[in-house]
Amino acid sequence: MHSARLDQWRDIAVAADAWRAGTKQRVDLETAVQAMEAVEGFHAYPGPKLLAALRDLIAHDDAGGAARMALRISNALLTRSYRERAAEWDPRAELALDEVGDVLPPGLGDADQHRPYFEVLFVTAQPASRWPALAEELRRLRRPEDAFVYEPVFVGSFEDAFCAAVINPSIISVVVPEGFTFRSRYDAPVLREMLRTLGVEDDRSTSALRLAAALKRIRPELDIFILSERRVEELASAPAADCVRRVFYAVEEPLEIHLSILEGVQDRYETPFFDNLKRYARRPIGTFHALPIARGKSVFKSDWIRDMGAFYGINLFLAESSATTGGLDSLLEPTGTIKRAQDMAARAFGADHVFFVTNGTSTSNKMAVQALLGPDDIAIVDRNCHKSHHYGMVLSGVQPIYVEAFPMTEYSMYGAVPLTTIKRAMLALRADGRLERLKLLDLTNCTFDGHMYNVRRVMEECLAIKPDLIFLWDEAWSGFARFSPFLRPRTAMGAAAEIAAWLRDPASLDAYEAQQRDLGSQPSDKALLATRLIPDPRQVRLRVYQTNSTHKSMSAIRQGSMLLVKDVDFHTVEAQFREAVFTHASTSPNQQLIASLDVARRQMELEGYGLVMNAIEIALRIRQAVNTHPLVSRYFNVLGAERMIPAEYRQSGFKDYLDPDATWGDVVRAMREDEFYLDPTRMTLVCGTAGFDGTQFKGLLASRYGIQLNKTSRNSVLLQSNINNTRSDVAHLIRVLVEIARDIENRLTTGGDAERAAFGARVKSLMTDVPDLPNFSRFHQSFREGSGDSTPEGDIRSAFFSAYDPSLCEYVPLFGPDCDRRLREGPEMVSANFVIPYPPGFPIMVPGQVLTQETVDFMRKLDVKEIHGYEKTRGLKLLKPDAIAAKRKAKSPAAANKTSRAA
Repeated sequence: MHSARLDQWRDIAVAADAWRAGTKQRVDLETAVQAMEAVEGFHAYPGPKLLAALRDLIAHDDAGGAARMALRISNALLTRSYRERAAEWDPRAELALDEVGDVLPPGLGDADQHRPYFEVLFVTAQPASRWPALAEELRRLRRPEDAFVYEPVFVGSFEDAFCAAVINPSIISVVVPEGFTFRSRYDAPVLREMLRTLGVEDDRSTSALRLAAALKRIRPELDIFILSERRVEELASAPAADCVRRVFYAVEEPLEIHLSILEGVQDRYETPFFDNLKRYARRPIGTFHALPIARGKSVFKSDWIRDMGAFYGINLFLAESSATTGGLDSLLEPTGTIKRAQDMAARAFGADHVFFVTNGTSTSNKMAVQALLGPDDIAIVDRNCHKSHHYGMVLSGVQPIYVEAFPMTEYSMYGAVPLTTIKRAMLALRADGRLERLKLLDLTNCTFDGHMYNVRRVMEECLAIKPDLIFLWDEAWSGFARFSPFLRPRTAMGAAAEIAAWLRDPASLDAYEAQQRDLGSQPSDKALLATRLIPDPRQVRLRVYQTNSTHKSMSAIRQGSMLLVKDVDFHTVEAQFREAVFTHASTSPNQQLIASLDVARRQMELEGYGLVMNAIEIALRIRQAVNTHPLVSRYFNVLGAERMIPAEYRQSGFKDYLDPDATWGDVVRAMREDEFYLDPTRMTLVCGTAGFDGTQFKGLLASRYGIQLNKTSRNSVLLQSNINNTRSDVAHLIRVLVEIARDIENRLTTGGDAERAAFGARVKSLMTDVPDLPNFSRFHQSFREGSGDSTPEGDIRSAFFSAYDPSLCEYVPLFGPDCDRRLREGPEMVSANFVIPYPPGFPIMVPGQVLTQETVDFMRKLDVKEIHGYEKTRGLKLLKPDAIAAKRKAKSPAAANKTSRAA
């Protein structure tokens, strides 16, 4: 939306210049300006004065003046100079030509030289003719000591207020009075469809609280202030007012409202740890602790490493310390600024508690698994999850039940785990009388390749089977999804908030009891699998954990992670969490990393909505540019939902963002209804049709064109748009793909039949002759002591540590007759360790797993260079179950007693 608006203003500037040159008519420019009126009504700049001035110039046939004004507005929007220069707002200001043509944004060093700018939405019943006067009254409230500066945006209806909040990311505060209309002043069917798809029904109810609740649903970070002329005490105490920052009596002094708006922004702008770290760096400190680099003396006085100081700058070293006093706080037991920063992060991300983690989300995952699970517990785990979950299972001694995601064999990758698979595992445990041992469901959301679960549905249906089940959602790749109203419901914290609200609604019990009557007293597993189950709200214990790699999608330094908690029983595991922190967190955490987590939270609360919206828009532009380019699309394409998600998991019927028949409503319906949804910011670019395997193509882009990626498959690479990307990045990518496609064309044209045959064989090898993806087979019986007959859990910890004893291990070459004979005749081959090829990046073998023909075939067909846990020169490392059994027998009490008697 944001860049589309900029494009339209550039088009207006071009049309105005063409009118001046005589190649376009005045009516062309008038039509373009008129098309922008509805959108511009939801933004402060250019505002009514500049728009009126532009229209007057057009009406008076002043083509030159109209061209200059259009270019001025377009450039101010592009460079955001209107946020800094007051003259940009004055239609009578004569800006120099070099100013009008200046397209350079503010410099990198300007952080302390300006006041952050934002916009405030004012809903009013006053006629539009009064809005300019109201705006001037608000501007007169500004004071030199104000830390921020804002411009008002006025609307007169419920619909316009909602649309302004959706369209304009600069709005971060809203003032709502009682008494305004429902209908928009614009005839805009698209905006009305947006309202319906976002859950606002056209019932014409216009209470201030209803509007406040609707705005909070789409943008929970907004500060909302309500003005009322009656019963303000009653209004302020109503449960529905929980979403409101403050209620004012409508005739209060306007300065109080102004100050409250600024105070609300200051609350979000404050970064307790970062602010204190800056103060610490400005103090003269004598350091007698074990960190010579602190204060930078060892660097800047050195003849040999002074260049590092010049590269990083003095502040990095002034802000370094290993002390936890003087206000710097301790990450292991925070009580001061880190604790406050974590509490503010909990507010921003919709959690009850947040832990900052400086060792990456690998550590966050292991901390959560260790704190929540113990030996003999059972966890249902996505077999394709990050290796940190598997290692966490080893450390905690939990017995995992591995569940399989749906395969995408053509692209050598897995999707996500179907809900029926999860329910089937739970029902099997229940039938075996062992459901009480199941403690945790551990899933990745979104997956590396962009598959997002219908998180609320998964949790509700699982809670219907086991009301106290704990959920761990690894959202390493989608932490920023919290700040999109479309993606938020598919996050752990977003779905948990919806379930918590549902549990408080009396209608939830009615829905549960109605379903129980329909199912009967003893429904079959078949009926339960086919039903969208509703949990008993009286029994549910909502316990949800989410890990996110803040550094992967927000402005945090590498390894910055957060662990989010929304658990009604957290008090029962809080001590265990402290132990997990002590176990895994460094006693020397990096101060700059902690500060970056603090700052990342600030940024997302104040501008995250717009940044995520831009990331989604960038991704959609890449999809459009690649898949519609006549040359590039011949060799490359970005996969849509239809090719990434089987039809049975797309209940809405949604196929792709680029489907010409798809509407905005179809997209939102898919986001809400489908079992799996494809995160638009994650784009699987197929390169096998261009003759490149994923690793080869990734290397080419990095070495020759300076384009970096971090995930590949056999025949694809993953493109990820984030809050850092710009339209220039898109242009560079497309230009590079055009160049590569043109080079392929030239080779095929000039190389003759031999070149074309070799190219065809290479494409066939990558796209057709692909190995089948192996599923997890089973744990060997040696590691299933105490397990159920009909459930597949196993003792992964025992298997893992058995491999530490060389006498219990053997090696079998992957290629050769011994391996084939063992597969045919036995004894069974049992993996001694995790084997993780990159790609695809998930364990295809885990300790204690029996190797099958499909696993071996997959390993033999792999042509990747990096396989963790496999030594090519020695072969497969296997456990010897007979030797393990003999060792156990020798250690058993009965054997020890027998040996003693013999002695």
